[in-house]
Amino acid sequence: MKAVVYKKYGPPDTLQLEEVDKPIPKDNEVLIEVVASSVNVADLGMLTGKPFVVRFFSGLFKPKNPILGSDVSGIVKSIGKNVSSLKIGDEVFGDIYDSGAGGYAEYVCAAENLLVLKPSSITFEEAAAVPVAAVTALQALQTKGKIMAKQQVLINGASGGVGSFLVQIAKSFGAEVTAVCSSRNIDMAIKLGADYVIDYTKEDFTKNKMKYDLIIGANGFHSIWDYKRSLTSRGKYVMTGGTGVQMFQAIVLAPFLSIIGKKKLGSLAAKANKNDLTFLAQLMETRKLVPYIEKAYKLSEIINAFKYISEGHAKGKIVINIK
Repeated sequence: MKAVVYKKYGPPDTLQLEEVDKPIPKDNEVLIEVVASSVNVADLGMLTGKPFVVRFFSGLFKPKNPILGSDVSGIVKSIGKNVSSLKIGDEVFGDIYDSGAGGYAEYVCAAENLLVLKPSSITFEEAAAVPVAAVTALQALQTKGKIMAKQQVLINGASGGVGSFLVQIAKSFGAEVTAVCSSRNIDMAIKLGADYVIDYTKEDFTKNKMKYDLIIGANGFHSIWDYKRSLTSRGKYVMTGGTGVQMFQAIVLAPFLSIIGKKKLGSLAAKANKNDLTFLAQLMETRKLVPYIEKAYKLSEIINAFKYISEGHAKGKIVINIK
């Protein structure tokens, strides 16, 4: 089968399209014919080995798993003897990182508990865009942020992969959403359903005296003290992505700042969750959640996909069509 392989950390040109053996599913796994995958910022980190902390998960000196790709959608072609919830021919999607990733290939094996059935009303491309980014968004809002209807929610970095899902999911919970993005993405934020849009090139939301019940930092730099100042008296701040400085502040400083007063600040380490993915599938069926796919590349064009996302200006999701 064809697969995109990397044997050392480096830039997108490190990726190589090669012929490799088709995998064989273990007892608790299924073999998937991959129709589509997607590129996440986390995949870029795994490719480059930067920041260095990612190597504690992906391999200290060289990659443990030579094929990237955590997001997959496709068709079940064979099943292990202990698989009970899926059958041959099922259309599925999920985040297969815990099975070793490998989505940038024509076939991949994954544990059945990482997959859910793809609704027939959504495309394989749409399904492939969802698992990592949308689950991160849902867990930031619901699990960590405890979102409630009618709350004032601000999304900093609303036009990115996670941000585009944050806006839609927050609206589905009945929140009033303020999206922060650049001038060129204002129309996109409005289409996603944002009630208000702040152009960060013209206005600093941390200085406009508005207070928010929940702030999600998906991208864009502000210090943790700026975020805290912009919260209501019982507000919450959750970081899902950003610079190394932001990660340090959210992971190391936030717990101490949360002790003072009733404002809560912290970060999210999202985890693949079948129930969350099923919930998102239901939102997609009702079109309350529609992945914003900016570009789609062929498997043979994956280097260009990684180069584009490394520029830092991608809108929504970047999808890889395998089949």
